[in-house]
Amino acid sequence: MPGEAAPPKPPLSRRIKWRVEDALFGLFAGTMRLLDVETASNFGAWVLSRLGPRTGTEKTVQRNLRLAFPKLSDDARRDLSVRHWAELGRLVAEFSLMDRITVENGRIVVEGMERLHAIRDSGRPSVMVSGHFSNWEAMAAAIVASGAPTQITYRAANNPLIDRRIIDSRAAYGVKLFAPKGGDGARDLMAGMKRGLSVALLNDQKFSEGPEVSFFGHPANTATGPSRLAQRFGCVIQPITVERIGPARLKVVIHPTLTVPDTGDRAADVVASTQAITDLIEGQIRARPWEWFWTHKRWPPAVYATLASDVSVERRNGPA
Repeated sequence: MPGEAAPPKPPLSRRIKWRVEDALFGLFAGTMRLLDVETASNFGAWVLSRLGPRTGTEKTVQRNLRLAFPKLSDDARRDLSVRHWAELGRLVAEFSLMDRITVENGRIVVEGMERLHAIRDSGRPSVMVSGHFSNWEAMAAAIVASGAPTQITYRAANNPLIDRRIIDSRAAYGVKLFAPKGGDGARDLMAGMKRGLSVALLNDQKFSEGPEVSFFGHPANTATGPSRLAQRFGCVIQPITVERIGPARLKVVIHPTLTVPDTGDRAADVVASTQAITDLIEGQIRARPWEWFWTHKRWPPAVYATLASDVSVERRNGPA
């Protein structure tokens, strides 16, 4: 806008850091593109299954697994964590190769594609929801292949140089409609839905302002955006999950649609719908727990504090 001051230039140290990170990102992506997709996927799994459990983030993974699966033995949780890190390694390696992992070449199969076609043919928007399952980029690839015009929401990377690479990488396999989270992105998203564009969101991470719904039996603050959008535009919620069927081979499942209840209590209806989405996500995690993204702190601090309490009691009384 005329008259607006230009944003302050980042300090030199930060700009140097961004360029170093960008160079490393580009080197890794370029190396992966020298390999065939299956070799790259296997390499990523091999590397991260060995490095991941040695990082500080492994503590968060183990705490999350204890909350979700309290009856698992320590050995079983460690084994599950290694499988999770391997899956995450496949995602990292495959990300730069998504133009070679497509519905068209058969590396992504879609179960329930007719549901996306129905949304496409209706000319009405929908709210597509998923979680961080396996290689979740496959969800966007399936949506693009369906022809349903959809805005893919995303959180911009902290490094603007890497953010540009990510956008370009997604554009290479057809993702052209983006809706950055917050601010202008939210306004663009709403304007797009008024024009009949659908929106795709991941709805499985902590959201500090959201209501508490039950997730693995624990209260978890959860974003209500998908349910509010569906309520506002009178459209369906289309759940989507991703499963791995092999190295650089994925299955995208388009589930039956959900609708926001209409009881007359709009706030309560949104919470009920948010719980329904969370239940579906939990069900998918229980079925294939190694494929979920366990490295983020999903629950509020009070829930994690119960783990410390359990350890204190066990130390005083001995194992049950």
